[in-house]
Amino acid sequence: MSKMLKTDSVRFTTKGQVVIPSWLRKEFEIEDGTKCIVQATTDGILLKPVTAALIKRGRGILKRNLGDKPLAEEWARHKQAGHELEDRHAR
Repeated sequence: MSKMLKTDSVRFTTKGQVVIPSWLRKEFEIEDGTKCIVQATTDGILLKPVTAALIKRGRGILKRNLGDKPLAEEWARHKQAGHELEDRHAR
C-alpha cells in the first residue's frame, strides 16, 4: 500500500455494484475475475481482494509437522469418510 493515504468516491448502481478506481486496482493487483472478501466493520464495508500476492504472503502459515502424512492423502481419506457417511444416511 502506498505511504500516502488517498481517497476517492464511487457510486452504487441499482444492483449494488461499484467500480473500484483504476489506481486502487493497480495498487492491489486486482484483475478481471479477482475474488474479494466482503466484511462488515464498525467503520463500514471492508473489501479484501484475494490476489496472488496475498496468497503468496500467506504461504507457510499452516506448517505441517515432520512425519505427517501428505495433505493430499489426508484430504482423500477425509473425502472418503464423507462419502461413507452420506451412503449410510442414504440407506
